[in-house]
Amino acid sequence: MLTTSYRPANITERQVWQFFIVILVLLQFSALFVPVLEPDAALYAGISKTMALRHDYLNLFVDGHDWLDKPHFPFWIAALSFNIFGIHTWSYKLPAILFLLLGVWYTWRFARELYDETVARWAVCILLTAEHLVLSNNDVRAEPYLTGLIIAAVYHFYRKQIIPGAIFTACAIMTKGIFAIVPIGAAIGGHLIFSGQAKELLRWRWLLAVILTAIFTAPELYALYTQFDLHPEKLVFGRTAVSGLRFFFWDSQFGRFMNTGPIKGSGDPFFFFHTLLWAFLPWSVMLYAAVIMFIRKWKSQAEYYCISGALATFVLFSLSRFQLPHYMNIVFPFFAILTAKYILSLQTEKGLKFFRTTQYTIIILVAVLGVVIDLLYKPAMHILWLIPAGTLLLLYVLLRYWMDKTTKQAVFYRSVAISILLNLYLNTVLYPDMMQYQSGTTAANYLNSALPGKAVTMYKAHSYSLEFYAKAPVTVSDTITGQGIYFTNKEGLATFHKYTLIKTFPQFWVSKLDLPFVRKATRAAALEERYLISGY
Repeated sequence: MLTTSYRPANITERQVWQFFIVILVLLQFSALFVPVLEPDAALYAGISKTMALRHDYLNLFVDGHDWLDKPHFPFWIAALSFNIFGIHTWSYKLPAILFLLLGVWYTWRFARELYDETVARWAVCILLTAEHLVLSNNDVRAEPYLTGLIIAAVYHFYRKQIIPGAIFTACAIMTKGIFAIVPIGAAIGGHLIFSGQAKELLRWRWLLAVILTAIFTAPELYALYTQFDLHPEKLVFGRTAVSGLRFFFWDSQFGRFMNTGPIKGSGDPFFFFHTLLWAFLPWSVMLYAAVIMFIRKWKSQAEYYCISGALATFVLFSLSRFQLPHYMNIVFPFFAILTAKYILSLQTEKGLKFFRTTQYTIIILVAVLGVVIDLLYKPAMHILWLIPAGTLLLLYVLLRYWMDKTTKQAVFYRSVAISILLNLYLNTVLYPDMMQYQSGTTAANYLNSALPGKAVTMYKAHSYSLEFYAKAPVTVSDTITGQGIYFTNKEGLATFHKYTLIKTFPQFWVSKLDLPFVRKATRAAALEERYLISGY
């Protein structure tokens, strides 16, 4: 047990950790009522809403058309939540956050068995404060599900528990596609190979794992087959005779990787190197140091699960032509364990000084960044700054009472504290205020209160959040279909023969922030406008 000379003898580090874990779990739930972000999160929420309302769990629809892009599992779970709790922001986000916390629990179990209790405790703190993981609770896609499923599968295969391992692997595949097996297979296979146990890969249990995983993935394959392969007449990606099974096994994965599929991207091999610098804050420098030190001491390592699963996925995504920041979230549990182990291994004064200097620099930079953002943005709920500021003051006082500022534990938990401060501000002040500029959400709220039950047509201005939040029918049209209520933009407005303006809504893609929008003085010029009209 690590000790310090500053805290009273009756207060242990375990109690400090328990205090922070409660706050960190609550921090994840602080995003529960922030409206889902356009475009992807709102799109997925809308698909789940349609599934729940139609009680159709085999077919995926967007704007009334067959949709072939992502597998079914997250939509099944979100639709189940809607059926139980009703269609709300929080009932869409809740299961994703629970799956994320499932991943946190498995990270703790895995780290404790690989190393010890202290590494496990610090690993979950690192995981729960990794910046992009917390941000993703506002932009809920497939990654929270995948984060929990992958580390759960690795843990059970590590314990040689084939059935639960195969179930979690199948669910991961039904969440993101067959490439979900890369971190799982690389973690298990990499450890056995690098630890000199390659012959273990030839045991029957792994063949059984493959067979069971295939069996448990059958619901996804059946759904794709019935929606697409049985209906070659359907128009998908601008053509007919599109196979859902081929898309699942090839185009959605290898097609994106080689940029030959119907959905294309443009990759940068160094994208994730610089993305992790902010996505894994406040631990990114320690992560890079941990990986470098692990490789330098390769032959003396106790395990290779985390490094194998993390680096194989990192390299795969870096070589891919389709890259987004949230892709790396799925291996954050591995990163967290590696980082915690490295920090706790620092014993020399040189190593401890590096840790203190790095983390206190990051703490200062994050604090300054938060203040600068607030001063630039100037949210209407400005006084709510007192909530995270008061929380930080409380945390600082408690840490000052418990720990001397020069100890490893003090530096670590103060890094945790600054992450809590920043993300509590984002979830309770900044993002709620920014959502007034997501026109689909504000238009839906207006329709629900001022024009309840009135159908609306989206014309030249599409919004997935309008479809999700509106309680009346919402349709999409490329033409003016007659007298009715329309949601449109400036271009569309000019094409109406006659109309009555009902309300104007400011519009900005909140998921794609830039300085002109963040800065209040230039925000008006960065905004577009959306219009709710009655016209023909």
